Amino acid sequence: MRRFTFILMLAISGVYTLAWAVQSLPSLVVSAPPADEIVLRHADKLYYNQYVNRDAQILVGNVEFEHQGAIMTCDSALYYKETKSFDAYGNVVFVQGDTLSLNSDILYYKGDIRKAYAMSDPGDSVKLRHRNTFLYSENIEYDRVTDIGTFPNKGRLVDLDQDNELVSDFGEYSPKTREAKFYYNVRLDNPRPPKKKTSWLVSDTLYYNTKSGVAQVLGPSDLYHGENTIMNTTNGYYYTQSKEARFYDRPTLQHVEREVTGDSMYYDGNTHVSEAFGKVEYVDKANKNKFYGNYALYNDTSGYAEAYDSALCVDYSQPDTMYCHADTFKLFTYNIDTDSVYRVVHAHPHVRAFRNDIQAVCDSLVINGQDTCAIMYKDPIVWQEGQQILGEEIWIWSNDSTLDSVYVINQALLVEKIDSMHYNQIASKEMHSYFRGKEIYLNVADLNVFLNYHPFDSDSLMIGMVHAESSQLKMFMEDKKVQKIWMPATTGQMYPIEQTPPDKRLLSNFAWFEDIRPKDKDDLMVWKPKTAGSELKESVRHVAPTQKLSNIKRTKKDEPIQSETTP
Repeated sequence: MRRFTFILMLAISGVYTLAWAVQSLPSLVVSAPPADEIVLRHADKLYYNQYVNRDAQILVGNVEFEHQGAIMTCDSALYYKETKSFDAYGNVVFVQGDTLSLNSDILYYKGDIRKAYAMSDPGDSVKLRHRNTFLYSENIEYDRVTDIGTFPNKGRLVDLDQDNELVSDFGEYSPKTREAKFYYNVRLDNPRPPKKKTSWLVSDTLYYNTKSGVAQVLGPSDLYHGENTIMNTTNGYYYTQSKEARFYDRPTLQHVEREVTGDSMYYDGNTHVSEAFGKVEYVDKANKNKFYGNYALYNDTSGYAEAYDSALCVDYSQPDTMYCHADTFKLFTYNIDTDSVYRVVHAHPHVRAFRNDIQAVCDSLVINGQDTCAIMYKDPIVWQEGQQILGEEIWIWSNDSTLDSVYVINQALLVEKIDSMHYNQIASKEMHSYFRGKEIYLNVADLNVFLNYHPFDSDSLMIGMVHAESSQLKMFMEDKKVQKIWMPATTGQMYPIEQTPPDKRLLSNFAWFEDIRPKDKDDLMVWKPKTAGSELKESVRHVAPTQKLSNIKRTKKDEPIQSETTP
């Protein structure tokens, strides 16, 4: 009994002693791991083997890490707790937030600098996904600090939102800015494979934004649209959704046998309209003509074009090149997709043209390719060597770009300069000149014909001046010399050269406009108007009286209908 009591007292005393000791100890607080610490959340097995890796813990089966909001899972891993890093192997998945993930076969993660180095097995690819954008490559380095994924060896970016695909030898993608920067052998396909692409861009350096679908090129680049259109540039933007391009630094647009170059250029792939700005050069290899200016527009679908601002058109289809300037050129194409296609050119105002054998000026010009006819309006003048022809309208027909005939309507005047004092002159209502090669062989004047002509003797001495008036004249020429003049009933006379009356020497409507004649192709840009008062006044053409319903009146119910006519 005493023994039992001792034992009980000893036990009670021990309990009190232990309670006092516990109360005397400081409080124990379980602290969270440091903010930059990698947290091992799970592994089926964890062991250490100094012969395999003395610095790492070996993790096997459903391994899961967490580091600053990112979750990483894999089949197995080597965990370096001291250096805050790990090596992950097999079915590696890196997830950051709900918009970014990285899938690979191997991943080396450095927690101290927050970088992930992902690699794939041969024949496989690392996949970096951000929203609906996917970046594929053999190796991808993702920097969590800068939020940039980089691939050093051939990558492919697939943008599901914009339906684009890009490939290059080297590049990077930033989920934060949604901008990709691709370098060397870059190619952008729109839409992405396996769909049939309608446009594609090949470049040396390309920036692409997955949110806007806009590609910026900063190196030698070619934009292909359809099968025939190519744009070459070194600087510009391509809008993949609207198929618009804005290129700078002297881009070139090529389409079949046409080529346009300018300081800058705009192209709409949907409407097939292109615009070039600044020092524009247009080359039509098929028709052998060029255009220069500071602005040009071309619609590839309709064949419509326009150009202005120092515009110069050059035709080199013949050995002798023709140059033509106007403030504005417009080109209309008809039957564009048929064998009977032809074009009509409108040029206005201030038209000036130069070729070595022929020069011309007028206010407006229309060239019809269907019947190879050029029509000059408002004070037109044409010169050929020492000859000048003018009228209210001049129609010029050509055959294979060789002058065939010239038709002058109203107030026609043909002048041939012999010397500073003497001129051969023909004035009539209408005039038709026919050419063989580059020379006139027949000139026909109709209605109200007036002639001043200076014949020469066999020694090429001027013997006088013939002044005649008739209803028609036919002048036959050979080697630029008059062979025969035919006129029906004629009034007039011949004056000896010394006895020519001063008031008969020149016809009443005589004019010689040498001062406004283009001297060469460099003399076309400056407009030289006729001297005030020397412009042709358009002839008044009378029309038959016409009856208008509004002019029919009734004065009284019982009076007959009366009418008034107006000219």
